Amino acid sequence: MTTELFDEAPDDTRAAIMQATYRALCEHGYAGLTIQRIGDEFPKSKSLLYHHYDGKDDLLLDFLSFMLDRFRETVLRWESEAPETRLRELIDYVVPVDADDERHEFRKAMVELRAGAATDEAYREHFTESDRFFQDEVASVIAEGVDRGDVGDVDPAAVAAHLQTTFEGWMVRSATADFDAEARVLRSELHRYVDALVAEDGR
Repeated sequence: MTTELFDEAPDDTRAAIMQATYRALCEHGYAGLTIQRIGDEFPKSKSLLYHHYDGKDDLLLDFLSFMLDRFRETVLRWESEAPETRLRELIDYVVPVDADDERHEFRKAMVELRAGAATDEAYREHFTESDRFFQDEVASVIAEGVDRGDVGDVDPAAVAAHLQTTFEGWMVRSATADFDAEARVLRSELHRYVDALVAEDGR
């Protein structure tokens, strides 16, 4: 699966703002994020930020929408047609065993943003849409595997819900406590779960 979220030098204003927001989030997190700090990462006039957005949360909601669209268009471009391989690629992407500092900081920022969904309806709507998209994507992979005979006779929606909940739990735990060392163990167990889905008696 593809992992590039941004071009090196985005050629349109919105993409450049989104890249600046990403960099500022990685550097400062949600709590320390300001329009000024986003502007510090933005190669064009800072006044464009105020022209397009009413404030930080307005910009961040657009950023979340942009990121979801980018995942739809680029990240989930599978390198294999085999459902089993796609599931394993997704596990390795969501639970990296050697994530760099930038990705770790971005994961923490996303957990901070998700926490806002507990009290803010706009954030709640976004994360509901985002979770539904990823869960449906996993369910479609499982369903294809069942149809092809590569995966046992399971309920794709139930499997997808289980994996999505595990992924989200891991993101929260790894962002809020010192459990990164367990990534390798969790990844191994998730691969064992896929092994069970494609066990011989399910072929």
